[in-house]
Amino acid sequence: MGRWRRCLGDGHRRDDAGVFSAVSVATLEAPVITAIVPAWNESARIGAVLSVLIGHPLLARVLVVDDGSTDGTGQVARHAGAEVLSLAANGGKTAALAAAIARTTTPYLMLIDADLQGITRDDIARLALPVLTGRASVTLSLRGNTPRLWHWLGVDYISGERVLPRALIAPLLDQLPGLPRFGFEVFLNARILGAGLRPVIVDWPGVTSPLKSRKQGLWPGLRADARMVRDMMRTVPPLGLMRQIIAFSPRLGDIAVAPDRPTLARGRAIHRR
Repeated sequence: MGRWRRCLGDGHRRDDAGVFSAVSVATLEAPVITAIVPAWNESARIGAVLSVLIGHPLLARVLVVDDGSTDGTGQVARHAGAEVLSLAANGGKTAALAAAIARTTTPYLMLIDADLQGITRDDIARLALPVLTGRASVTLSLRGNTPRLWHWLGVDYISGERVLPRALIAPLLDQLPGLPRFGFEVFLNARILGAGLRPVIVDWPGVTSPLKSRKQGLWPGLRADARMVRDMMRTVPPLGLMRQIIAFSPRLGDIAVAPDRPTLARGRAIHRR
């Protein structure tokens, strides 16, 4: 891919050289980002993520949502110095994020998965600074072990690592309880497109996320992946998912697409043109 830049649909840029990290943090005012880390049974991995987030100069708060863990994830997070919101039962990522967002007040949110490996403070800065400096409305990460197709397209459209204005999702908080467990990212993507925005993609070549099959075992992991795909398609139909990929891809993003606007009917997300 090399050192190249490409304008996206809203005039924002993608820079594979990581130039966002060169912006001086000293020019920014007090931190205005809450980092939200949804976690379920991640006691073995969340500590490394929190060691990067806690005390970061761009973050006002670090809020971990312990989604009914049974392995002491919440205790590990508290010991690391994070705020912890403990949910009594495992309700899935969408419910965990909804509960956390409802408890935030900062203008911006950073969503971070709890199982990341190799993440650094510079990665956090490069994800946040395009938004904080007005060069982007939304950012998405592109991890090093993202599937080859996503690397070729230049986007992982269901990335769990994002920075966005809280105002983008706050008006829809009452709709989130009706979404499937793993429908949040594609629901948010539809909101981004509906607002006429395009994300800036931030390369994280040194950051990886373990496969579910490695964390849960082969068959449980494959079943979990299948449930995630099912939830995505229940939230946004396949054609809508394709629109998101095309719109967000730096290679394909010049293709005009109609924004998808998810609504809820009978407790289920649907799309209307």
